[in-house]
Amino acid sequence: MRQMKIYSLKALLLGFGILSFGISYSQKDTTKKGGIEIISSFKPVLREAAKINFDASPAPVDTTKVKQIYDIPNQNLLFAFQPGSLKPLALDIDTGGRFNNSSYVKAGFGSLRTPFVQAGISFGDGKTAGLNLYAKHVGSDGKRDYQKFTSTEARLAGYFKSGNNLQWDASVGMKLNKSYRYGYQPETLSFPDDSLKANYQVISGRLAMHNINKTSFGLTYWPEVKIDVFSDNLKNNESNTVLNLPVQKTIGKVFAVNLGVTFDLTRLSPKNKSALNNTMYYLSPSILFKTPNINAQVGIRPSWDNKTFKMFPNILADISTSDKRFTFQAGWTGYIRKTTFMYLASQNPYIRLPESFDNTWIEERFAGFKGAVGNHFSYAAKVGFNKLNNQPLFINDYTTPLDGAKTFKVVNESEMNVVNFGGELGYSVQEKFSVISGVQFNQYSGLKITIAPGAYSA
Repeated sequence: MRQMKIYSLKALLLGFGILSFGISYSQKDTTKKGGIEIISSFKPVLREAAKINFDASPAPVDTTKVKQIYDIPNQNLLFAFQPGSLKPLALDIDTGGRFNNSSYVKAGFGSLRTPFVQAGISFGDGKTAGLNLYAKHVGSDGKRDYQKFTSTEARLAGYFKSGNNLQWDASVGMKLNKSYRYGYQPETLSFPDDSLKANYQVISGRLAMHNINKTSFGLTYWPEVKIDVFSDNLKNNESNTVLNLPVQKTIGKVFAVNLGVTFDLTRLSPKNKSALNNTMYYLSPSILFKTPNINAQVGIRPSWDNKTFKMFPNILADISTSDKRFTFQAGWTGYIRKTTFMYLASQNPYIRLPESFDNTWIEERFAGFKGAVGNHFSYAAKVGFNKLNNQPLFINDYTTPLDGAKTFKVVNESEMNVVNFGGELGYSVQEKFSVISGVQFNQYSGLKITIAPGAYSA
């Protein structure tokens, strides 16, 4: 009962409170505009900036080794089967070095009383001018009557550099060969010594020039002229003049264009007979393609042999591996080999004076390879199929019975086929020591001339 009175008293006090709040709210001044006033104290503070940590840990040490690759070039000497045209190139001599003249003398003696002497002497500074002197003498004396010969030659060659991009080359020389016609049948025949002599002399000269570096148009040129004056002990004379005008134009880094013109003039003046002329000239246009692994030449060789036209191919290719240890070679080329008194005497010094000249047309087809095994061994092999027209052959001359057939006549085979096999093995130690062995096999077929003692016929 007491508790209920307490709750009634609280309710009554709450009612008075609500009534007094309502009376005070109704008496509030309402003339002011409504709004909310907030009074607070605010002090701006900057946020602490992030700082770089300068105490970073060092990078880990790289302990791996860098692998160095060394490419040691092959030290073997590899020889090509197909000879190419000689193109003189300037030697870039280091001006910081010193050029030393090099001279040599060789001497020896062999069986059949064979002395041998050879010498070479050099002069000049090696930069702007140089002069070289060469000399050689060899001879033999066999056991048979008149079986002896001697060969003596000397040559003077020099070069001179004019301007900044031009070099001149010149040479003059002479060669004297002495031999006797021996082995005649029957041996009881007797001849004066003068009728058995077969002496030949040649005086030669050459003048050429070439640019050391390519011109601004990418041109390289090397014109040359060669003159040979040949004679025998019977006062028969022959002059041979060759004018060669080759030019090469470089296109980009892998292509080049060759254009050459060659004139070859021969005049034979026999004693107390009319002179004979033998003229030949040809063009050599071709395109060259050269990369580190491929060296190819594709061209033609239009030729005129004493006004007779003949077209020859001129295609050569070398394909090598990246390490140059294996190279495949192939080619199909043709050319005219000039037949002169000087050429025939170099093949057979016992010939009679030819009465006419037929130049030889040669066409070669070949394929082969060369390479190296290890650092010292080299190998090479080739097979060729060649065709020769107007090949000169030599037969004993039985025209004069009392002559003893001590001289030879020259006959020409109209067509001859040759199959050639060749191989080569070599062992070398840098340029200090080398041993090279090779074998060549030739099979001739298609001959149409029948040769018999005392006669020949086609």
